[in-house]
Amino acid sequence: MRATKPAILGGAPRFEQFVPILYPNTPPLDDGLLEELSDLFRSGMLTKGKHLSRLEALVGERLGVAHAIAVSSCTVGLLLVYDALGLSGEVIVPSFTFMATVHPLMWVGAQPEFVDVDPNTWCLDPNAVRATITDRTTGIVAVHNFGNPAAVSELEAIARSSGVPLVFDSAHAFGSLYRGSPIGGFGAAEVFSLTPTKPVVAGEGGIIATNDADLADHVRLAREYGNPGDYGSEIPGLNARMAEFNALVARRSLDSLEDNIARRLDLAKLYTKRLGVIPGITFQDVSSADRSTYKDLSVRIDEDSFGLSRDELAAALRAENIDTRKYHDPPVHTHKSYRHLYGRFRKSLPVTDHLAPRCLSLPIWSRMDPFIVEEIANAIERLHVNARHVREALSTDTSRSH
Repeated sequence: MRATKPAILGGAPRFEQFVPILYPNTPPLDDGLLEELSDLFRSGMLTKGKHLSRLEALVGERLGVAHAIAVSSCTVGLLLVYDALGLSGEVIVPSFTFMATVHPLMWVGAQPEFVDVDPNTWCLDPNAVRATITDRTTGIVAVHNFGNPAAVSELEAIARSSGVPLVFDSAHAFGSLYRGSPIGGFGAAEVFSLTPTKPVVAGEGGIIATNDADLADHVRLAREYGNPGDYGSEIPGLNARMAEFNALVARRSLDSLEDNIARRLDLAKLYTKRLGVIPGITFQDVSSADRSTYKDLSVRIDEDSFGLSRDELAAALRAENIDTRKYHDPPVHTHKSYRHLYGRFRKSLPVTDHLAPRCLSLPIWSRMDPFIVEEIANAIERLHVNARHVREALSTDTSRSH
């Protein structure tokens, strides 16, 4: 290793320049893109134009779905889908997710019924769903957490037998595969995010994917204020359109998706190889039959085995100029917005409560040099070896330990 002491103990930081959690997968600013941008601005058609229709056609073909509807964000896409399905009453949803999975349920007047995730995959636990579903349940929402496909077949079977729709928040999962098939065609609908942190980037935007023609018609109408074209409104819709600029960027980003995911898989393997031998570090379990996008490379830190807590490790990595994220912490059921529901839960959420304070996401992006992974692994290994002294140093510097 290059240095003997961690930076928090006075050694040189592992990186001279700050290593961010990600770099957006933006398309190359080549002559072709510049020409299309020039044509776009000259045309004056900044919304509802050819780039939107091309993007929707390409996404539908790639995902193998009958309908791909581009919208202004994944959050709005979920809102439109929840509304189209008429979700009300209790809707089963994980708490170990980003808040945007849950907020739209409240907007349509449904009530989240939080259930636990699987301790290995970190996705919605089918057993927890079975234990929670009642005749008051009107829907199930699952999440492909960090790009790892959820238990699709089991969840679909539960939904069918219970007669309720299943929706997938697929924000992280454009490019994921479930048993060889693209994530996108499962459940009643799947909704993707195209924000800068995602495998396909539009700047801002989302995609609703479905094989249900009635649902597709509803969301297309709803994204246009509910206006069928005569300046009336058939339903109370909203403006959820994706702009032409975003559609163009997303289409160009889509071109490099497979190459970029292949690179991320290689980086994830390297992380697993290097960190998997360090006590107290475990990874999300991805089935060998599936493919994750590794939108995030997340690990679970066991304080007793590793020697430092998740928060202590994050603070010490910051001193090494390494960025991290504590995604899904705090879990949604503990947010101020949802605490009033906590007392009525029929089930506790022990896995969620265990994972949330222990999960840490490390830097990963599609064009990341493997050397960066090696150096991050070296830094983490060095912190493990010096854990006792690192903890002592952090305890005297409260500004870094939180």
